[in-house]
Amino acid sequence: MQINVIQGSLPEIECDALIVNLFEGVTDPGGGTGAVNKALEGLLKIELIDKDEFKAKLGSISILPTYGKIPARKVVLVGLGKKEDFDLNSIRKVSAEAIKACKKLKALKVCSILHGASIDTLSASECAQALAEGAILAAYKFDKYKSKKSDTDDDEPKVDINELNIVEFDHNKISDIQTGINKGTIIAQATNLARDLANEPASYLTPTKLSEVAESIGLECKVFDKDEIEKMGMNSYLGVSQGSVQPPKFIHLIYRPDGTPKKKIALVGKGITFDSGGLCLKPATGMLDMKKDMSGAAATLGVLKAIKDLKPDLEIHGIIPACENMPDGNSYKPGDILKAKNGKTIEIINTDAEGRLILADALCYAVEQGVDEIIDIATLTGAVVVALGNACAGIMTNKQELVDSFVEKIKYSGEKVWQLPIMTEYEEQLKSDIADIKNLGNREAGSSVGGMLLKEFVGDTPWLHIDIAGVAWKSADKYENPKGCSGFGVRSIVYYLLNH
Repeated sequence: MQINVIQGSLPEIECDALIVNLFEGVTDPGGGTGAVNKALEGLLKIELIDKDEFKAKLGSISILPTYGKIPARKVVLVGLGKKEDFDLNSIRKVSAEAIKACKKLKALKVCSILHGASIDTLSASECAQALAEGAILAAYKFDKYKSKKSDTDDDEPKVDINELNIVEFDHNKISDIQTGINKGTIIAQATNLARDLANEPASYLTPTKLSEVAESIGLECKVFDKDEIEKMGMNSYLGVSQGSVQPPKFIHLIYRPDGTPKKKIALVGKGITFDSGGLCLKPATGMLDMKKDMSGAAATLGVLKAIKDLKPDLEIHGIIPACENMPDGNSYKPGDILKAKNGKTIEIINTDAEGRLILADALCYAVEQGVDEIIDIATLTGAVVVALGNACAGIMTNKQELVDSFVEKIKYSGEKVWQLPIMTEYEEQLKSDIADIKNLGNREAGSSVGGMLLKEFVGDTPWLHIDIAGVAWKSADKYENPKGCSGFGVRSIVYYLLNH
């Protein structure tokens, strides 16, 4: 779907579907929606508003034929909710719902009013960015392996929207709107890359394939094989990988800006391309969606893809330890002791707590790059799902100011996070009688204890941990997130990086 801005008047635009909007409580539409209503001889108001059929709740949709009164075939009226609650996140949501309605209409050419244009505190560029993100994210579908492409369960042929045009009357705003569209498109496409990778079956997306995707992004890229990983002393990571016939790949992507960077930041993504649980084997139902255990790696690649095009004045290191966690005669075992890159020894209590083991070495490597901050992103613990459900990710840190800055800068990304504690009271759970630490504590505060272990490997470098186990997968279609792998983390991390 190509998104652009065109200058013109909404009632005069020829298209298959014309998207207009209305705030909750408004009975006499003005602006672009009012102009369309007038051209329709009041039908929008008579048929939808006066009959009390359309309440304008956020994301609500009503569709009206135009009866040839204007060039557009159908008008799609989308609710903006209450004006006092409206923000950039609202624009993304209403854009998503509107574009899904247009897909059901099998519209090829869609035109839209710029949602949020009447809000003085929102710029045209910001509104256009959010609109583009919502449209592209909502239109996403992973149907690569379907022999018959369709839009519905009734096997109707799939029809994709070819173009979406934002219609703007004021030529002075055209450039800013196009800038916002371009930015939103880059971010949404990067999110969809992460979705694609996490949705792929593990038989296809092996550590080797993941490294090939990293190399294709077009940045400076180093891929280390097993022998090189061993030479670097990453024995915690190698311990996890040794039960699989698929060789591990340690990936290091680097984006360097022109000139001196404001800051150097490392992104570390968990890259378990399939997690069987190892010798502590998961039940069959718990293993079914473990292809997505590399969602942190997928998000990291998505971020680097976006950053390559958006070009912030930052040096970004994308670091991914990729491997499988499989049961085999060579597998690491409960009771084993693994030595991480920084010399710390780890007693293995459960082979299904493997993500923290590969991240331990990757975090040590990140510290060695001399970065100013480290952000790791991982489907780390089932405990975070118990604590937070699927509404938001859990975040932890060794520097409170880093969390505060992150939360503030991502508030319009559409991705939610909630801080979980790291406390000295939890350290007892990681104490081992025979090694420096254990890889698993008891059932209490499981997410925080996982974060406590990772903290052992970052030293004094400011560090933020994002546990996405509850948000990496969406069980139902809602707003800009279709069912399936969500690509969570791409938008929030990109927003954070761009707001430096």
